[in-house]
Amino acid sequence: MLSVIIVNYNVKYYLEQCLEAVRRASQGLQIEVIVVDNLSTDGSIPYLRERFPEVTFIENKENVGFARANNQAIRMSAGKYVLLLNPDTIVAEHTLSDFIRFMDSHPEAGGAGAYMLRTDGTFAPESRRGLPTPFVAFCKMSGLAALLPQSRVFGRYYMRYLNENEVNEIEIISGACMLLRRKALDKVGLLDEDFFMYGEDIDLSYRILKGGYKNYFLPTRMLHYKGESTEKSSFRYTYTFYQAMRLFFRKHYAHYSFLVSLPINVAIWVRSFMAYIGNQFKHRKRRQPEKLSSDMLVIGSARMLAEVQRLVEHHQLRGEIRYVEGDEHALPEGHLAVSFDTSAYDTLVYDADAYTYATILRLLETTPNHTLRLATYSTRTGVLITENAVYN
Repeated sequence: MLSVIIVNYNVKYYLEQCLEAVRRASQGLQIEVIVVDNLSTDGSIPYLRERFPEVTFIENKENVGFARANNQAIRMSAGKYVLLLNPDTIVAEHTLSDFIRFMDSHPEAGGAGAYMLRTDGTFAPESRRGLPTPFVAFCKMSGLAALLPQSRVFGRYYMRYLNENEVNEIEIISGACMLLRRKALDKVGLLDEDFFMYGEDIDLSYRILKGGYKNYFLPTRMLHYKGESTEKSSFRYTYTFYQAMRLFFRKHYAHYSFLVSLPINVAIWVRSFMAYIGNQFKHRKRRQPEKLSSDMLVIGSARMLAEVQRLVEHHQLRGEIRYVEGDEHALPEGHLAVSFDTSAYDTLVYDADAYTYATILRLLETTPNHTLRLATYSTRTGVLITENAVYN
């Protein structure tokens, strides 16, 4: 059995789509799904409970953080494998079976991650990472990793020198999609709850390696909406992320504490200050609210096109919008097969009921120049989901 665990906080529509994708991917498999809600205020649980009766929901009375919430579900789960999954993700119909087949045939694997796509169809580098030793962390923070991304010495943080389309041993698995072997967890322990947000995936990945297991990257595709759109330049993100790194170093590299603590503290405050200044500049530029604008190419059934058109009019979305009728059978190559120039659009809206998620991700990934960002619409829910906003 596979136990799929998702922690939710005020993203009910993203989670709804995530659960629908998991439901499709679970066909023919023995799977349990557990959602832990960290005191959402958007009505997530009553909204989703009636739509997904097969899912077990845990309602926390406070926001206990990512690590503790996942541990709650892991302790009550029964799967031979445990998949920690972010709510703002879409797995393809074959992703879960790919995971199970791999783990069944690789008993040495303690954990595995997937090929995560951004909403423009490009590879998300956080899909695989190297262990952030003091030297690797220095290369990341100093910019050497970005300057020499293919270097096995200086570019180890994102391991860009590995082939993205092959199975590879890696060191750190992203917590956005983290497949774990139950026996490995029994041996090395669960997520460290001292990490409230960020860093807990690094810590657990490292402990899995120290426990004698291997971690792998699998080229099976999935989408992570917020992997790119999260405000990673914000003060809060920067400060919290580097505080998590400091906790990791203090836990695993205490013998380097004198050498590491000073540059890490300097990095925390310098990066946070830069993020604060950047945000102030952005806020000044945004004093005057603007109408939402997007040039959209919408592909789906006749019903879907009509519903999206009404949604666009209701929300007064500006921009050029073109509607193309098609589905998996009538237009299997979707926007790649249309006769007009798609480069005039910035958003690609697919009918999630007319196309499989696997097809949508394939078409997105093979889009020339990656000029389009994915959005989805479902006639079942009446919700248009983009990387930054939800319309219903």
